[in-house]
Amino acid sequence: MKKWLPFSLFCLLFIVVLSACGGGENKGQEATANNENKESERTSEEGETDLVEIEFWHAMSGPHEEAMNALVEKFNREHKNITIKPVNQGGYDDLRQKTMAAAKAKTLPAVAQTATGAIPEYIANDLITPLNEFIEDSEKGLSEEELNDYVDVFRESSQWDDTYYSLPFSKSTRVLYYNKNILEENGVEVPKTWEEILQASEKLTKGKTIGMGFENSFELEFQGLLEQMGGVFIDEATSEAKFASEEGIKALSFMKEMIDDGLARTAGEDQYMSNPFGRGDVAMYIGSSAGIPHVGTAVEGNMEWSTAVLPTFEGKAATPFAGNDIVMFNQIDEAEQKAAWEFMKFLTTPEVTAEWSMKTGYLPVRYSAQELEEYKKYVEENPAYKAGPAQFDAGFFTARVKGGDAVRNIVIEEFETILLNEKSVEDGLADAQERSNAELKK
Repeated sequence: MKKWLPFSLFCLLFIVVLSACGGGENKGQEATANNENKESERTSEEGETDLVEIEFWHAMSGPHEEAMNALVEKFNREHKNITIKPVNQGGYDDLRQKTMAAAKAKTLPAVAQTATGAIPEYIANDLITPLNEFIEDSEKGLSEEELNDYVDVFRESSQWDDTYYSLPFSKSTRVLYYNKNILEENGVEVPKTWEEILQASEKLTKGKTIGMGFENSFELEFQGLLEQMGGVFIDEATSEAKFASEEGIKALSFMKEMIDDGLARTAGEDQYMSNPFGRGDVAMYIGSSAGIPHVGTAVEGNMEWSTAVLPTFEGKAATPFAGNDIVMFNQIDEAEQKAAWEFMKFLTTPEVTAEWSMKTGYLPVRYSAQELEEYKKYVEENPAYKAGPAQFDAGFFTARVKGGDAVRNIVIEEFETILLNEKSVEDGLADAQERSNAELKK
């Protein structure tokens, strides 16, 4: 009996192994079938079978970020084969710094929100994808009618030498905020010219209230008045700063004299003028149209207020448009590019840009969005939203040149020295221009 025991054990083991192999084959077949079923379930309505997940970097916070996340969720629901992952990168400066760091590390996202002024730097460093090929695609592109539906000033600011490098997204302009109650109590009409701004401020400045307010960084107000006076901030064709001109001195002197005379003030420690305005400390101020929701929060129903178009100078209207665009970075594969393009288009559809505008105060980037019944009804109920789009024809954008953002920071620094009387208007502007041109030549 002992002689046969090893052989019996061998046979038993052989049978077990055969059973295991047979079971493994069946399980393998079941797994394959399950994977095929899952793949079938993941097939989208468009017939796409590849799932693509891409990151979208942005600089929105607070209510703006909530609105952004809602749009991303909507896109993800409507596109079963694409998942957009929104990533908040802080403020615009943070976003730009992290973008350049990611570029060096080859970890750029597929798509991002970016200040228009940063795009020339991205182009120079070959970081973003030209969009003409996507726009002109016969199936997934934009028709000529759709392309022309983008507001002219926004469409033009997205092109460099007839090449599109971005699509407009969160665009804003400067508007005049005014306290209806204070103006009516003093018998003052809403000013339509800079001269009327001065006259109104003289009547409205009394007690704790100052007539006019400017944001701490009021270089856009300066640019608007400079443009109206016939001056040039930066010549885009030559990448040369030219604001220390007779017109520039005149424009900045007007604003500084109002501040020196106590008829105007900057936001100061309040950081943004919406807070002093909400307290009734200023009767009027010029700020971004994207600040409308913030003003609503600051006012808290304590006053009646609205917005108006920017004042003109000697009959000329000129309104600086700012904000940001959407760009596609070029460190991604073809499938990710297609997904990024779908998302970029989605964000600029009439329905979405109208929804974004109503929730954030940014401007709709498509003309047809203003004709949507929901948007028209909203604007009628919230008249503060009328002034921004009313200025489309008077809109202009700051020269889009490499180093443009650095110039902005230089100008803000020199404006502070001027307001503190450390430099004269002439000397401060001359120093700012010299420093700016040195930066633009780098």
